[in-house]
Amino acid sequence: MFRWAIIFLVVALIAAFLGFGTLAGTAAWAAKIVFVVGLVMAVLSFIVGRRSV
Repeated sequence: MFRWAIIFLVVALIAAFLGFGTLAGTAAWAAKIVFVVGLVMAVLSFIVGRRSV
């Protein structure tokens, strides 16, 4: 999940460097969303994994 966030971030940086403003904004937005979703899933899996029966 974090790999996709890094890929979108790199795409956003390259697009921003080349002057594609809309593409850079969209890729940066996607990187943020994927990063937050991955972070939430990691925290939830850590909490659920620590429960013992």
